[in-house]
Amino acid sequence: MADKILLAHGDGGKLTHDLIEAIFVKHFYSDTKDTSNEALPDAFVTDNEQGRIAFTTDTFVVNPLFFKGGDIGKIAIAGTVNDLAVVGAIPKYISCGFIIEEGFSMDELEQIVASMAATAKAADVRIVTGDTKVVEKHKGDGVFINTSGIGFVPEDSKLSYRSITKGDAVLINGNIGEHGMAIMSERSGLNFNSPVVSDCQALNKFISTLVQHVPEVRFMRDPTRGGVATTLKEIAVDTGLNIVIEETSLPVSDELMGAADLLGLDPLYLANEGKVLVFVPNDKAEYALSIMRSMSEGANSMQIATVTEGHGQVFLQTAFGGKKIIDLLAGAPLPRIC
Repeated sequence: MADKILLAHGDGGKLTHDLIEAIFVKHFYSDTKDTSNEALPDAFVTDNEQGRIAFTTDTFVVNPLFFKGGDIGKIAIAGTVNDLAVVGAIPKYISCGFIIEEGFSMDELEQIVASMAATAKAADVRIVTGDTKVVEKHKGDGVFINTSGIGFVPEDSKLSYRSITKGDAVLINGNIGEHGMAIMSERSGLNFNSPVVSDCQALNKFISTLVQHVPEVRFMRDPTRGGVATTLKEIAVDTGLNIVIEETSLPVSDELMGAADLLGLDPLYLANEGKVLVFVPNDKAEYALSIMRSMSEGANSMQIATVTEGHGQVFLQTAFGGKKIIDLLAGAPLPRIC
């Protein structure tokens, strides 16, 4: 097989068939025990499960394709899994569509596909269907990936922003801003003595364990593009309540803070790909934190904010005793973050 993607790999003929068999089937279907879809039909069919269905879709155009802590394949699966998990769903099935540029390295494509397969396997989800298209050289940018995910929501799940109330604690499962800074560093060619590594990871098992132990969890969101600040502002607007962030409680690594200071960036607005904001009643906060900290994905979990009466505002309680208004991210200082 050629070592570069050719336009003919997208024409539906022999080269398309060879590409699918050599890379996609090899990694996505090599260990499946389900023989009902061996012919790779146009749509995946499975038995229905009781409960509600959650469905999500996302498109990944991250630049660079490979970065410290992950790659476009890992983030495509982890991001889709997390979008399902934060609404209380148990992720089950993922589809993936590839738009590949002519001349793209076959070895790099296989690295991406293998990364997707490994991330899906670790998260106990299945990649069950997909599509591949090839565009002319200089009409794409290596590879773009679109995913859709389906999960099943248990009948007793009642997660909703409408459940958030005055006094609730806002928790997060670790250091913020690491994905955004990792991408910024790679893209800018910055070399720090202690490089920031992306937090990209699937959180469905972490979230499932937390909710099993703390069924009082009211709401969850993953603070991806726009970071913690933008996500909390969106939630404040939706609920009509205020959220007060404690600056001294924000988990920020020394490496990231140093890099952010150098570049003039605010960690609150940097993207995350392995973090979840968890709203719980105040009297359940410490117990929830103990559960979160017992897992590797939440070892540095902290309470970072409190919900108060108000009109949809977010404030930062500074280390010096003042208050600063936090708003949505303005502009796009770091496009193609995921």
